[in-house]
Amino acid sequence: MIARKKPFYSGAIMMFIFAVVLITIFSPVFGDKNGLEYLDDLYNSISKGSAYYIPKVKQETDKFKGKSISMTLDLVDKEHAQQTALLFTKAGASIELSANKLEVTGDFGKILDNCLNDADSMYGNDGKTVVGKYGYNERQVLYNWWKACKEMDKDLKRQKKFEEATVVTTLKKKAVETSYNYYKVEPQKITDRLGVVVFSLVFYVLYTMWYGFGIMYLFEGWGLQLDDH
Repeated sequence: MIARKKPFYSGAIMMFIFAVVLITIFSPVFGDKNGLEYLDDLYNSISKGSAYYIPKVKQETDKFKGKSISMTLDLVDKEHAQQTALLFTKAGASIELSANKLEVTGDFGKILDNCLNDADSMYGNDGKTVVGKYGYNERQVLYNWWKACKEMDKDLKRQKKFEEATVVTTLKKKAVETSYNYYKVEPQKITDRLGVVVFSLVFYVLYTMWYGFGIMYLFEGWGLQLDDH
């Protein structure tokens, strides 16, 4: 039963408009993308410009050039081990492959530098260079680097080489992961899209408030209220 018609119908109209806008947001009307996909791409492109840590990471990895190191990596399977072996041989390291295990010996700085070069190419959306270098999918190359870094970290800690393990972790998080996540995202400056950014933020606040008031008016129209006692 409707106790108060005016607030009830006001709330019903507001919820109807809310639903129409919501359906529009989830429709592919923004260049074959829905509203969430469009804004997700927008904010990813804006954030990409501020997530480029590779030059800073390179300053840390350069300290290890000329330092010989040996590591044992336990990988997923033989195929991944063979693919990952290429990453190290391109850095001048020697490899012993046994099933899914890699015995790596080489210049630690050159190994890290090769990983950074691949991550840098991918961050610049230059996957062709990476494919040409290894002969297989560029995303798989970065995944193999990520897995290799994870295993290097484990083995270096086992050897109590904590400084080396720390730089590998930094490389994995700030270079490999960011390059993988931002691959094929075109960077944009926030100043170039300031109008859209401001509109999206204001719209979010107003749209949320619109929903809240719509619900409140519906309940008020039904006669629902909080008991003060």
